[in-house]
Amino acid sequence: MVISFAFKLSSSPISHHPSPSPIIRTQEKRNRLSLLQKSELHPDLNLDKFERLTKGSSEPPDVIKKWGESFYNLISQKAGVDTFTQFLRSEFSEENIEFWMACEDYKKCKDASQLSLKAQAIYETFIEKEAPKEVNLDFNTKVCTSENMSHPTLNTFDAAQNKIYALMEQDSYPRFLKSDLYLDMVHGQPRGHSALRRRSRSFTFNEFKDVQPDFAIWM
Repeated sequence: MVISFAFKLSSSPISHHPSPSPIIRTQEKRNRLSLLQKSELHPDLNLDKFERLTKGSSEPPDVIKKWGESFYNLISQKAGVDTFTQFLRSEFSEENIEFWMACEDYKKCKDASQLSLKAQAIYETFIEKEAPKEVNLDFNTKVCTSENMSHPTLNTFDAAQNKIYALMEQDSYPRFLKSDLYLDMVHGQPRGHSALRRRSRSFTFNEFKDVQPDFAIWM
């Protein structure tokens, strides 16, 4: 009876497509992430160059002081983004600025065939549950973004990006203005790291073994 039942199952006209192997899924994810690694925002910056930022600033004092006038002034300039990212790294929360910049780059995509792949890479990296660089979004925003993924457009991540922008502006930016990193720049002193480092829920590369993209290429 068991043999007969097994034969009927194997002879069933219903076909089931086998799930992709873990190796194939990993390769597909790497292919999607590689699209984001070719960002046009700050192609000349990598993680190693962050260390050079601590040796001093070549930005004029008036420009640095304008960073303290508004969050927009800070992140509207490459040097401001680089410096703020360095600060967020000291707090282990750089995923916020990386997500914001990935969204900025995403909205510049002119190749419709690449839009869906880029959207999926951003979603898997920053939005979905337990994503390697999951950002802190409320339930409704996550649901809205998830629904947008069915038909990605240039505005797919607008709601999520706005939430993270507000989070950085209201939470991280005030601390940045009081940090040694920024105050030393204002007074023309060599930049240094704050003595205290706060651990957040941010991702570290060792925790994500399947895919290890260099997110700093987005900056």
